[in-house]
Amino acid sequence: MSDIILEMRNITKTFPGVKALDDVNFQVRQGEIHALVGENGAGKSTLMKVLSGVYPHGSYTGEIFYQGQACRFKDISDSEQLGIVIIHQELALVPLLSIAENIFLGNEQQKFGIINWYEAITKTQAVLKKVGLNESPNTLITNIGVGKQQLVEIAKALTKEVQLLILDEPTASLNESDSDALLNLLLELKAQGISSILISHKLNEVSKVADSITILRDGATIETLDCQQDEITENRIIRGMVGRSLTNRYPPREVEIQDTIFEVKNWNVFHPLHEDRQVINNVNIHVKKGEVVGIAGLMGAGRTELAMSVFGHSYGKHISGQVYKHGQEINVSSIGKAIANGLAYVTEDRKSLGLILIDSVKSNITLANLNGIASRFRINQPQELAIAREYRDKLNIKCSSILQKTVNLSGGNQQKVVLSKWLFSSPEILILDEPTRGIDVGAKYEIYTIINQLAAEGKGVIIISSELPEILGVCDRIYVMNEGRIVGEMPKAEASQEKIMEAIMQKKEVLHDE
Repeated sequence: MSDIILEMRNITKTFPGVKALDDVNFQVRQGEIHALVGENGAGKSTLMKVLSGVYPHGSYTGEIFYQGQACRFKDISDSEQLGIVIIHQELALVPLLSIAENIFLGNEQQKFGIINWYEAITKTQAVLKKVGLNESPNTLITNIGVGKQQLVEIAKALTKEVQLLILDEPTASLNESDSDALLNLLLELKAQGISSILISHKLNEVSKVADSITILRDGATIETLDCQQDEITENRIIRGMVGRSLTNRYPPREVEIQDTIFEVKNWNVFHPLHEDRQVINNVNIHVKKGEVVGIAGLMGAGRTELAMSVFGHSYGKHISGQVYKHGQEINVSSIGKAIANGLAYVTEDRKSLGLILIDSVKSNITLANLNGIASRFRINQPQELAIAREYRDKLNIKCSSILQKTVNLSGGNQQKVVLSKWLFSSPEILILDEPTRGIDVGAKYEIYTIINQLAAEGKGVIIISSELPEILGVCDRIYVMNEGRIVGEMPKAEASQEKIMEAIMQKKEVLHDE
């Protein structure tokens, strides 16, 4: 009997103006972790949506065979009945429901229409133990971190008797320790005979756990590598993904740092709901003209809260402190005032906070600076079209046209649209919060190049990133945050991953002793 659990043959999927998948072939063996890699827009998520029934039979051409049987899934419930479960990059959990309620949502433990809560709680406890999550089944999803939420999604899949688990960028929002825990769980599931398909842009993680790696490029299968037999290196994978070697992950630039352009002094912020909880404690930072400054720290350190509170008080309550530009105090008490004073903030949550997904690429690009395309209180449509085309070309946004809905773009191209929106507002200070989360190495390089160009133009750039190699590769100077405070500052020449983590852990002990 063949050990092939899944075979997808000659899969072709077309959207208006775009062939997303072009005659793709893909196989998964029983009990293996099979990584699916490629640039944003390569077709990875589309292929998995075809497999799971999100795109039903008839909306694509080609054949799917699962455990030797031809499959024609009408919807996602069809695939789940056979044990194929997909966990999307955007978690499908209801924040104000409990863990138990989320795990059995749509699959309620009931008889004659009455939910058996004892059975639901008992089964939840058992499945949480399997995934190593030590939480009460009654805990609300909103009260646990993203890493634990990922484990809840996997626990939910296990209750559906999963045989083939599909994970789309499962570690994109996780810190290093949570990522390691998730990868170790995949290895444990593999030992139990469960096959997994892992979509990830983090090639070190792929190399760590994958048995096979399939590379897609421009909607076509490039090659499948056997990690036991083939020589696997990140450079080989990258070459397959982008069609060329990337000899340097971070583009070089000539640094010309000038006088201080931006300062935040004595900044304090309290939680918007729990007003007695201080989340930012007396933070002081500055940025010089032409400088790229990084803010490193663990998830929950307060980095995003700092950025959002400075950008128009869009997070927090009882905010105090001063913000200076060119030595003069400026008013950033609203988003409009922050933009007027030359600030821009690229959010880490591009889908919910950065874009209007149902709107066009054109409308999203011009959204933050409508005055720049308005004449006598009316939008100058030819000018708006010209601006959108200019930024599409400048940032190499891959779309069928600037009128295409943003929701249909890949993650990397959506990120470029967010960047275009804020670049068109002509900021002097650009705050980038996890600017390369969930995007591939080729798109990352393009974004790093844009950052270099902004610095060369004399702008001040602040980068928040959970990826320490990125912070070290891009930034001129690095602040380290922990528990709402600045606990370290170091120039690039003196910085290392070890020194950053040492600053976090040493200061963490001091803070807990206080």
